[in-house]
Order: sequence, then structure tokens, then C-alpha cells
Amino acid sequence: MALTSGHGSFDHPGLTHVDYKSLDMDRVLTAFLARLWHRGLPSRLSRAGDLDLSVFVDRVLEHPEVFRGFDQETTTRWTSTHLLDMVSRGRAGEAVAGTRPLHGLAYRFRNSRKSRPYGADEQLYEMLTFADTGALQELVGFFFSDVDRATGQITAGPDTDVETQALLHLVTKAYGEVEDRADESKPRKPHPPLCKESALLLAEDVMKLLYHRRHMPRTVLVDYLKVLFAFHLAIYHLRLIKLLPKAVVTGSMDPTCAEGHLQARNGGGTAYLCPNRVQLFVDVEGTPDTAAAVLAEHSVETWYRRIPAFVQATYTVKKLDEFAEHLVHKRNKLSYQPGRSFFTVAELLSLLGKSHKSARDSFFDAKLNSVMDQQDELPAEIRQIVDLKLDPLTEYVETLMYFKGHSRRGYIVECLDSLMLKNRPGALVAQPRGSGERRRFVLDARLLEVLLQVSLLRPGPDGNWRTDPMRVDDFLALLRNRYGLHIDRLPAGDGFAGAQLDDQVALRANSAAFLQRLREIGYYQDMSDAYLTQTITPRYAIGHNGSAELR
Repeated sequence: MALTSGHGSFDHPGLTHVDYKSLDMDRVLTAFLARLWHRGLPSRLSRAGDLDLSVFVDRVLEHPEVFRGFDQETTTRWTSTHLLDMVSRGRAGEAVAGTRPLHGLAYRFRNSRKSRPYGADEQLYEMLTFADTGALQELVGFFFSDVDRATGQITAGPDTDVETQALLHLVTKAYGEVEDRADESKPRKPHPPLCKESALLLAEDVMKLLYHRRHMPRTVLVDYLKVLFAFHLAIYHLRLIKLLPKAVVTGSMDPTCAEGHLQARNGGGTAYLCPNRVQLFVDVEGTPDTAAAVLAEHSVETWYRRIPAFVQATYTVKKLDEFAEHLVHKRNKLSYQPGRSFFTVAELLSLLGKSHKSARDSFFDAKLNSVMDQQDELPAEIRQIVDLKLDPLTEYVETLMYFKGHSRRGYIVECLDSLMLKNRPGALVAQPRGSGERRRFVLDARLLEVLLQVSLLRPGPDGNWRTDPMRVDDFLALLRNRYGLHIDRLPAGDGFAGAQLDDQVALRANSAAFLQRLREIGYYQDMSDAYLTQTITPRYAIGHNGSAELR
């Protein structure tokens, strides 16, 4: 017999706000724009009904002075492919999810039931809030630069692209003004990220990428932001998969994670010394069945095999939170820290200590009895768990794993695949079509472009940002140390124990494929065969005064 919802509850905002579902980054960014406008809260929109394709087409055709040469057929095709995010595109049931998130007010045209962010928008906002680097303000300045917050008046700039022009013409009183207000029924839950370093890296990269906003088309920059957001969300959740089971076993969080490992970060080097840092071997060539692809498949398997332990650890944290609420509201033996009404993960793990054993055992004994009472007959696997004579919390979590563990793992795999943009531009993971094929970590050209844009922008001697060339070996080291992406060597751990002779051949081939990828996207030209003189050249030469030219 299945569990009731009270027992099967799983998600905890202290770990992540993301509900483990397949995510679409257009919809995540669109919902994130609402949080930018409403200072962290989601929006509540009121209008007559959902918007369909004809509404957007008619609005464009009403302005021939702006959209010259746009007849009915052209407008329909252009609006569908360039302006709108469609659900089930080209298939039965095709519908409008919303507009592409090219402008801050794009969220006002969401059809909410078709455009679900599943909490990823909230996770992004809270990570950037805790990083406290000004990245949120820069994002507001980019997406809402032409909007007066007090009056709602929009003043489009002279260089506004045609897609954004179309969105701005939609934000009028035609079709009735959309009622838009902050949804205060869903208050913020400002849990700190379990490792602040992830938030700091995200914020730093956002700041660097937005520095290019005067030097590249808006549509390109928005696409880069979506890839960057997906990448950092994926890396953060991989870090959780590694971090949380260890924390549950030890009963405590690494205290340096709460500070973002600032001592290591500010020590003048490039090493990020979090013990839970992500280390992935990525196949650059992107061809299945090569030696490098086999290594990248092994890297994926190492990480995905950790998911069941992560599910179990997540259940432990969630159930400890329920125990903590019981101690606060039923037993009056625990209280929140001043100024907040929730417990951090570190505080919840402290409840595993001996001082709470009696109350903990009593609470989870009752939970176990409730589960057992729901079963007409105990499955053999549950009887085996009972025979192990585990403590009540462990037995309860093991029982939950029997009923829910497999499905929870499936949802997490689905979510990670979508965050790593599987088989899509910007992908960090690929999987050949067909059931049962093995995944492998990859470095897609679009993701490489984004990481190059942020990595080649560095402070000059006068403190201003500028793009500078970088040696190939230095960039490979940066990918390893900052992001955990290994190309020319194997990770030290995370499934690897040193390179064998055959591995060295694969590593050389992967390095050669990396140089070829750099050539293809225009960042590298052969100047010398000498490895130490191989140099990556920035696409945009941004100088001290903020001017730029395309190389």
C-alpha cells in the first residue's frame, strides 16, 4: 500500500528550492524576472484568460510603422519562432507558455499553467541574495533599464532589437492592463545555500557576463545568461549530492562552507578548496565510444550512483525538520533563532545528538507505527529492515526509501538532465538517443563560449575590467580549479584514481579536440606548436574605458 502524503514529503528549502522536475530555462528565467521586479516574491497576474498566438500576432500587425513588411504569414511564423516560448511546439497540444525572456516585463505574458519554473527561479534569487555582490542589482539594471518603477513608463532605447520592440509594444493598455502584484501568500524562505562558494561563483560570473551587455546583442546575452544559470544550478546540485550524505553521517556541516571558503578564495591563488567541490571529466570531441567518451561516461556514473544516498540524506533532513517543529509547537523544548521561523540544515543535523535521543526515538517510533498501520501485509523487504533493529529514525528513513526511493531518484535524474541541458546547446551532459544508452559529461561549444566570456574578463592594473588573452594551459587550469571541469587530466577522486597508459592517450586526444573546438568558435589560432605559447584570444577586446571592438 502506498504512503500517505505526510510521510512521503521530501523537499526542503534549506537544501534547495527546486522541485525536482524537468526544467526549461526560458520559463525559469521568465519567473526569475518577476522576482527581480517584486524584490524576491513571485508575481500574481490577473487577466481574462490565457494568451494565445493570435493575440501576439494581432498586436504586431497593429504597428506597421515599427514592423515594416510583416504580413500575416510572416508575422505568425516570426512570432512563433522568435518571440514566443511554446509548449509542445509543432505537436498536438501546442500552446503559448509565454514570451521569450528578453525584457524584464516578459513575465507579465506568462500563461502560468504552461510556464512552471519549479522553484528554480527562487533558488537563483536566494543564491544571488546570499552572495551579496550586487549581481541582483545589475540584473535589474539590464532587464528593466527602460522601465520607471514608480510610473511603469517605458522608454525604449534607440538600439532596441526587433524582438524586444515587440515585447514593449505588448506592454500597453491594449487588451486591458494586466493586474500584476507581488504574491505575498508565498513569502520568501531565505535559507542560506549549504555551500556559499556556489553562490559566490554564480554571482561573480553573472557580473562578468553582464559587463558585456554593451558589446553584444541582447538576444545573445540573454541566451548566455540562461546557459550560465543552468550550469551553476547543475553544479550546485551536484555539490549537494556529494555534500549532504557526508554531513548526515557526521551529524554536522563543514563550517567553512557557510563562509564560502573565503580564506582559500582570497589567498591570491586560484584553488577553491571546498572538500565537496565538483570534479567532472568532460568529453570535448563529443563522439560516443571514443576513449575520452568512456572516461566521461564513468564520470557521470560516479555522480549518478550517489543519488540514492542523497535521497536518503534528504529524507533524513526533511524528517528532522518535522521533528524540530514537533519540539517547538508540541513539546516547547526548542525555539527558533531570533529573527526567523525556520531551522537551518546545520541546526537540524544537531538534533541527531545524544541530548535529543529519547524524544527523537519516541517521535519516529510513532511515525513508524503509522506507516506499518497503513499496510495490509508487510512486504518482505520491510520485514528485513525491521529485523535489522535499527534506531527508529534510520528505520523510518529506510522504510521511506523502500516506498519512494526509486521514484525520487528518477525525478532527480530528470531534473539534473534538464539543468545540464542534455543534448541541447550549452550541454554539460549528452546521451545518445534510445533507452539504456549511457550518459557522458561533455563541454558543448555554447557552454564553452559562455565560460570564455567570463574567464577572459579580468581586472587591469587600474582596477577596470578588460579582456586579455590567456594561455591555453592557464584556461584549462581555471576550468579545473574554478568549475571542476577536467579535460587534459583526470580528477583526483570522484571516481578516478590516477591515469593509466591508455588514459594518457585519451587525455591527449581530448586536449587536441579542445584546441579544435576553440578554433571552431573563433577563440584560437595556431601561432606555434609550443604548448606554452598557445593562446586564447578574446572575441571582444574590451579596454579600460569600456569601449570594445570585435576581433
